[in-house]
Amino acid sequence: MAQPLIECVPNFSEGRDAKNVEAIERAIRAVSGVMLLRSEMDPDHNRSVITFAGAPEAVAEGALRGIAAAVERIDLRRHQGVHPRIGAADVVPFVPLQGTTLEDCAAIAHRVGETVWKKLGVPVYFYEAAATNPERAPLENIRRGELAPDLGGPALHPTAGASAIGARKILIAFNVNLATQNLSIAQAIARKIRASSGGLPFVKALGVPLLSQNLVQVSMNLTDFEQTSPRQVYQAISQEAFARGITIAATQIVGLIPKKAAEGCNFVPANQILESAIAPVEGHDANCSPARQQGDG
Repeated sequence: MAQPLIECVPNFSEGRDAKNVEAIERAIRAVSGVMLLRSEMDPDHNRSVITFAGAPEAVAEGALRGIAAAVERIDLRRHQGVHPRIGAADVVPFVPLQGTTLEDCAAIAHRVGETVWKKLGVPVYFYEAAATNPERAPLENIRRGELAPDLGGPALHPTAGASAIGARKILIAFNVNLATQNLSIAQAIARKIRASSGGLPFVKALGVPLLSQNLVQVSMNLTDFEQTSPRQVYQAISQEAFARGITIAATQIVGLIPKKAAEGCNFVPANQILESAIAPVEGHDANCSPARQQGDG
């Protein structure tokens, strides 16, 4: 029987101060049985994504310690960035990898959320498979600010806001940079391809500026890569860009991607294949260093 293994991919509202992100990493790595797989920062989004995996209870404790470090160090009153956010530890998803289910991860999300509210005083929303009702499942519904937290509130933590904690299947965060500074083009392409506008199924997309690079970006989440692959999305964006007389400047996968999802994609680095990254999780050295790269969260 396979050893139970889950992944956690928290998104923190800090992408400019490396010391803060490193402190969050240290807090997570301090938990025995947790392996940090990847850490990425982006100054335009002002966001970091830290990927780690291990046995369910170890990962749950690692998430709690990472959230606590973020609450201590990140002040949303001074935060600016193009990525939507509700909190310092903005989104904390648990993902089943082997020997576990979405229901298992939803239960972990609920336990972690209870502790976050009781010990840190940060209100919590539960989303996706951990949602308390269908209306609360989509993260975008939570971000609109019209729903009260599941735990705590209605007032948010003065510096750390709230946290969305959930359980979901593997999600692919995929960004495409366009060789233009015209934000309306990125926004138009995002509207064209996203599912909510009648575009590609299981694609969420926003057009955002990358001021540090003098470019714009189509920033996406692919929530079911088996239905809509990164390759399909890339081809669709390429066609839309070509029709507007511009080219693609760069692509980026944030975090890790299953081998199957990377098929036919020459833009996926070999060190971002999920299966390769988790292979050494059993018997790993908890103090090993994660891969680090400037990236979009």
